[in-house]
Amino acid sequence: MEILIANDDGYQAKGLEVLASIMEELGHVTIVAPNGGRSGQSNAVTMGAPMRLKQIAHTDKRDTYVSDGTPTDCVKLGLEVLCKNHKPDIVVAGINHGSNASVNVIYSGTMGIVFTACEQGVPAIGFSLDDHRQEADFSYFAKYIKEIVLLLKDEKASICWNVNAPIGQLKGYRFTRQCRAHWAEDVVSTADPQGNPIYWLAGYLNNDEPEAADTDLYAMQEGYISICPSSIDTTEHNALNKLNGKI
Repeated sequence: MEILIANDDGYQAKGLEVLASIMEELGHVTIVAPNGGRSGQSNAVTMGAPMRLKQIAHTDKRDTYVSDGTPTDCVKLGLEVLCKNHKPDIVVAGINHGSNASVNVIYSGTMGIVFTACEQGVPAIGFSLDDHRQEADFSYFAKYIKEIVLLLKDEKASICWNVNAPIGQLKGYRFTRQCRAHWAEDVVSTADPQGNPIYWLAGYLNNDEPEAADTDLYAMQEGYISICPSSIDTTEHNALNKLNGKI
């Protein structure tokens, strides 16, 4: 297999190295990663400014490149520059340091990579572990990743797979739907050294359906990896059908 990997935690992230090492068992790996952390950038792209792409490592199994762009820029550069003449069999993103389950999917740079690949007709999977620590333990999750890739790689390329794992021992994996949740935001106001106001986003994720056993958050709460199929089609089809029925 020809495998393209990108992430939003930067080229030095532990999760990226774990994922790349696993993917080398399946084929040749091309990594395109940001030169630093780019969390929360969703599908942001660089416009009106140039981007740089530099190769920093090469082995028989892996080529590694670093860009000063966003996560979406990285996968675009991978698809349109590095793999232009040999489209990858699959794009994998991560392993992200932190969960991208539930509503987090709309903010996620990791899933931005997946959505961009799917837009281009390439199968894609985003992997995330619910642990933001730089030295997070990926060993329990890592045991399942190759199996999950082989399970999903031949599904429709229009499906954007969002795979999230809780911390610690795992019971297996479940196919889930996205849980309805919202961020209870808290904007903290402070001041810079000159006395000008500055603001920090804080808050917590509020689960709006904690008893729903078919959701990603519930599966993770119970010690399972959540595998949630997503889509770049954001149409609310029920509302569309209802409104068309009134015409």
